[in-house]
Amino acid sequence: MNRKLILLVLLSAVTLQACLGGLKKKDPEEEPAELTKLEDGVTIKSAWSTKLGGGAEHLSLGLKPASDGNRIFAASHSGVVSGLDLVTGKRDWSHDTDLALTAGPGYGDGLIIVGSADGDVVAIDAVTGERRWSQVVSGELLAVPVIYSGVVIVRAVNGKIFALEARNGALRWTVEQSVPRLSLRGNGQPAAARDRVIVGFDNGRVVALSLRDGADLWQAPLASGRGRTELDRMTDIDSNVVIVGEEVYVAGFQSRAALLMLGDGQAAWAEQLSSAGGLAADWTALYATSGDGHVYALERASGKRLWEQSGLLRRGLTGPTPFGEAVVVGDFEGFLHWLSARDGSIIGRARAGSARIAAQPLAVGERLIVQDEAGILHAFTMPQSSAP
Repeated sequence: MNRKLILLVLLSAVTLQACLGGLKKKDPEEEPAELTKLEDGVTIKSAWSTKLGGGAEHLSLGLKPASDGNRIFAASHSGVVSGLDLVTGKRDWSHDTDLALTAGPGYGDGLIIVGSADGDVVAIDAVTGERRWSQVVSGELLAVPVIYSGVVIVRAVNGKIFALEARNGALRWTVEQSVPRLSLRGNGQPAAARDRVIVGFDNGRVVALSLRDGADLWQAPLASGRGRTELDRMTDIDSNVVIVGEEVYVAGFQSRAALLMLGDGQAAWAEQLSSAGGLAADWTALYATSGDGHVYALERASGKRLWEQSGLLRRGLTGPTPFGEAVVVGDFEGFLHWLSARDGSIIGRARAGSARIAAQPLAVGERLIVQDEAGILHAFTMPQSSAP
């Protein structure tokens, strides 16, 4: 059985001890960066918040909100899936799966898809909240499912990818890649475009699979593990894959960020960068967070580093989310940090609650949605003004 390590323990044991109250002797160079008061900056207001269900502290689950543009869909570890109004937060429906949910929801084709630690996959009608079908696959599910062109793509921690028919959950195909004996806990979300699914695996390889039958279309090694120990050789790709047109953006732990071409997997550029927290892109830049809390912006066309923010080290940052003129990350104390998309400076801060924000925030129109490990969903409005 593969040994999966909790991401926070692997990347910063000291930070986790601080969160749990287990740190006895403080070393300023190992402590989470202290937050300084912002004299000027954007004004950030809460729009609403609501309790989803049971919390999931320190489990590193793949639970994050999704949206159809009008509603927010969210799932709790206790098994409840909810559909809420984007503007007001009013609950339109809720569905109790009676499962310990660990992944999702994914949204597409009018369906909400969630997964469990035991490999249960449940499809729920996005309008009514009624269960459409359920299926069981092998392996714990920690990546948000992807629904595309009538197919549901589910990734398990055992290295298997399952393609299910969106209409009834029937298995279309399954593909497996080897998983190193030692790897990070967590799986990056695949992405789909055209006729293919792009997946980054724990062995450091990016693979394009045929949506129709799972055939291997191309493989690209993002990095090969080097070093004296298993820890040194880890090159997991646990950040989500981002596809923009014919461009595929990927990043790995102790590895590289790269732009690959969707058609053949050829690299347009590759730059040294260690990321496990998630990727995001806007018109010109690719954004990433490192395991130790750096936030980076790279030029999409060339991979050139545009800026780096190092003022949030060891704060267990989420992946970044572009939101208006800012890029937003959450941290282990429930804070959200607004960074200028232009130069990376910290221009605003808000606190959702006291629980850790583990999942990448979701931007939908004028709302920023975040889910914390206490099982509470928070919504913030778009800041109206910025510092001169």
